[in-house]
Amino acid sequence: MKARTLKLVNSFFDSHRDLQFLKQEILQACELVLNTYRNGGKLLICGNGGSSADSDHIVGELMKGYQLQRPLDNSIKEKFKQCFGETGSKVAEKLQGSLPAISLSAHTAFNTAFINDVDCVLNYAQQVIGYANKSDAIIGISTSGNSENVFYALMTGKVKGIKCIALTGKDGGKLASIADCCLKVPAEDTYLIQEYHLAIYHFICAFVESEVFEK
Repeated sequence: MKARTLKLVNSFFDSHRDLQFLKQEILQACELVLNTYRNGGKLLICGNGGSSADSDHIVGELMKGYQLQRPLDNSIKEKFKQCFGETGSKVAEKLQGSLPAISLSAHTAFNTAFINDVDCVLNYAQQVIGYANKSDAIIGISTSGNSENVFYALMTGKVKGIKCIALTGKDGGKLASIADCCLKVPAEDTYLIQEYHLAIYHFICAFVESEVFEK
């Protein structure tokens, strides 16, 4: 672990002492996501309502610079220059290193078609069938831990051989029984659970970014 990453870890758990009991599981989730990217994989994320918005939020932190600038490798910059000259160089200077992530709730046409034509609780599972490779991972977000479409998405993830992470409330629900790593935050009210989820996934994004990128 890099020194700056260790500083992030210490700062996060100093600021969130009520999550100390989850430290091992949170760091496990960080390592699962980090290994996914080190192995050339991508992250799939799903949830409903506010958790759907959280899925999109996570994608936003991973696909572009979060706390770091993430300049492109010089080899990629040189290819832009070779192919497109000065214009290519200008484009390459603005582009950033990316951690591939997909929010499964973002595809309105697909989701509404599948919900209408096939089965409303299998919309995420169908996307896992289509997207998932063995190097990938999935994060399922459910404040109750019992969202059916999220559960079936993780079920499909297990079948496809990918790592499954769950973000839930205090109980954990059905997701706790199927996830490789379940982060059961110490709250029961939906809005409080979501506030914990926000803090945790921001930390995971910062941890992974710090380990993958230099600048």
